[in-house]
Amino acid sequence: MDIRVYDDRTGLADAAAHLIVDRAAAGTFSLGLAGGSTPRATYERLAEMRADLSGATLWLGDERWVDPDHRDSNARMARESLGTAHGASFVVPDWSLGEPETAAAAYELALDRALEGRPPGLVLLGMGDDGHTASLFPGTRALEVTDRNYVANWVDEKEAWRLTATVPFLASADQVVFLVAGESKAAMVERVIERAEPFPSRVVSDAARDVIWMLDTAAASRLGRPL
Repeated sequence: MDIRVYDDRTGLADAAAHLIVDRAAAGTFSLGLAGGSTPRATYERLAEMRADLSGATLWLGDERWVDPDHRDSNARMARESLGTAHGASFVVPDWSLGEPETAAAAYELALDRALEGRPPGLVLLGMGDDGHTASLFPGTRALEVTDRNYVANWVDEKEAWRLTATVPFLASADQVVFLVAGESKAAMVERVIERAEPFPSRVVSDAARDVIWMLDTAAASRLGRPL
């Protein structure tokens, strides 16, 4: 596990953006996008840099079951925040299919075509205060799925459906990068990284072939302290 700590959220976003630019410079690749404020700052930095993502295939690690124009849509957030950097192919779920299970199955097929049957390249993930990542929430059924790449997942605490990549699909990526910032995440960062408690983010991290945790000092503030 590669843990990198940056002075603040801005420094983290800048480092993550440069990691993506370096990957883009190496040729065609796929980039799994995360929702949330810290990934959004990374996308905005890519836009400021006018990053050339024309060789990238973008896809969503998870999506809320809302209209793609809804303010809570991860697809909308990514499009708006990437701005001028959005020269890539962007594969998103088809909300018009009407049922989350149907949309998840269709998106699974669409991703297989877009990635030409290959594993994902670079995948960005966030982490919630409860240790969830993508829309793999603690105690939800999607965590148990081993034979699918993308599924619909009912989340009781949100009283809503989510579409999410599964643990095996995320873990098969060439590289998984967690972007975590803010003091509110510090306690969970300690539990996941230092105590290795089996929250969804730790499950994905342990299963991944190559994983980087990019943290700001606030999120990392409890690491290395006596238990």
